[in-house]
This record gives sequence, C-alpha cells and structure tokens, in this order.
Amino acid sequence: MNDMSSVIVPKSDQINAEDFLAGPRTFTIEGVSISPGTEQPVSIKLVGEQRVFRPCKSMSRVLVGGWGPDASAYVGRSLTLYRDPRVKWGGLEVGGIRISHMSHIERDMVLSLTATKGKRAPHQVKVLQAPQQQPAEPDQVTQWVRDLIARIHAAPDRMAVDAILAEPVVAKRRPWLKTDRASLSADLEAAIDGFADHPFAEGRPDADMGEAFTNEPATQED
Repeated sequence: MNDMSSVIVPKSDQINAEDFLAGPRTFTIEGVSISPGTEQPVSIKLVGEQRVFRPCKSMSRVLVGGWGPDASAYVGRSLTLYRDPRVKWGGLEVGGIRISHMSHIERDMVLSLTATKGKRAPHQVKVLQAPQQQPAEPDQVTQWVRDLIARIHAAPDRMAVDAILAEPVVAKRRPWLKTDRASLSADLEAAIDGFADHPFAEGRPDADMGEAFTNEPATQED
C-alpha cells in the first residue's frame, strides 16, 4: 500500500493551505531567499508571520509574471493568498495555496498554468488595491497645544494671555515643548507672539484707536 497520508501532513516551518480555511489573507513581503536545486527552492518571509511561504512552481511563475525575475524587488510588495481545494498532488485533491491579488501590477492578469499533467488552465490574478489611509488622530500633546492656541486667539487682551501662560501646567510644559516637541513649540510661540499683531492687543500703538477717534475734534463745516 502506498500511503499518501504522510505527504499531506503540514510542515510546521511554512504556511499551508489549511491556514486559509477561514478565508484569504493579505501579506507584505519582508524578504525572499532562493535555494536552487531543492524541492521547494523559494522561501518568502512575510511581515507578521513566523513561518515562510514556499510557492509551488505555478505560483512562482505568477510572481515572475507579475513582478519580474528579480526577487529582491518583491520586498515591500503585497499579495493575497487563499486555499484552492482543487489543487491535486499525486492524483488526490489535497488543496494548495494560490495567489489571488498582487500589488504593483498595472492591471488584472490571466496566466495559463499547469493544472494536471499535460493540461493547462487559466489563473487570474487581480490588482491588489492599497488600503485607504485614515488620517491619524492627534496625540494628547498635539491636541493640548491646539486647544491652548485656540484659547490664546480667543483672549480679549494681553493680560488674559499672560494669565493663560502663567497657569502651572502651561508654564511647566512650554520649556518641555521647546526641547521635545519643537514643531508644536514653534506653533505655540507664534500664536503668543502673533497676539501683539492683534489690532486691539495691549501695547500696540493703535490699541487706543477707538478712543483716539472719539477724542478727535469735530470738523468745522462751512
């Protein structure tokens, strides 16, 4: 009896078709190593996965068809893997890993790959769209500085601004911002310095402009 059970036992050092029973998964490639002359010459290191992906010859052809023969160019690119239960080995449907999507290809592609001995079948690979980046939420320090700048802009006079700057938390954080968050510190100091440009800020030559207009002698009419 030729027992096939031993050849379908998953290897622990590589991902296997059974790992995709729950559905496809998308990975980013971290590195590729090639060992010519071995049974599985290509080992692909995937970001966030301890085990490697060892593509079969057909999937290696897909990689070359989409990304070219230079495996070093694969690093940083992404692909989606899934389990195809129709893949045969030794005449038995044991299931295998297939590539459904790839990044860095201009359009969907269809390749004619060997399905069984002497028979070929089309295999489609679709463009893997990059996920839309969500705008990052501001951290607590950034939000604090933004709120502080808003308070300064809303202050009625320089005395109110000085009162804000004299608050213990503000007085403590300003020196720290200068050394640890220089960009935020520059925004804050610009808001403080810019307050003097407000037309009614205390200390401006035209701060009493309203009173000057009030005290201006009336023009004599002929």
